[in-house]
Amino acid sequence: MKNSTIVPAALVLVLAGCTSGSSKLESGTGNTEVCKATSEQEISALFDRWNRSLQTGDPHKVVANYAERSILLPTVSNKPRLTPSEKEDYFHHFLANKPVGRIDWRMIEIDCNTAIDAGLYTFTFGATGTEVKARYTYTYKWDGQQWLITSHHSSAMPEKN
Repeated sequence: MKNSTIVPAALVLVLAGCTSGSSKLESGTGNTEVCKATSEQEISALFDRWNRSLQTGDPHKVVANYAERSILLPTVSNKPRLTPSEKEDYFHHFLANKPVGRIDWRMIEIDCNTAIDAGLYTFTFGATGTEVKARYTYTYKWDGQQWLITSHHSSAMPEKN
């Protein structure tokens, strides 16, 4: 009889710990992972960090936002970019048009040491004045020191309105 009240109480304590700023998750190996406390505001600021790196015109600074093991599926290239040099090659050409991004709509999902920011954005190209509306998904992972992009998918909107 006493065990039946201990289990629900323990469950409440575990669930309460998962909703606090920092929590721990146990994997099947018995290791405990400490979850980075974060917020939607912190995750949304990661796009701003990436967008500011575009303004530098330096592909290396843009690629610094990406984890070593990451994928870029860019808007204006058919080739997936896996290595830092492949990403730098893409951004070298992309940055020549002086892009500035603006989030139009987003949804953020946060989990233990990962976050997803997906939605719609618009790029204005300073070199030509043209705008491109696109869909995006950024997946971030906390590496113990900073949030880095592990996957970035961007595709132009199919309908031109």
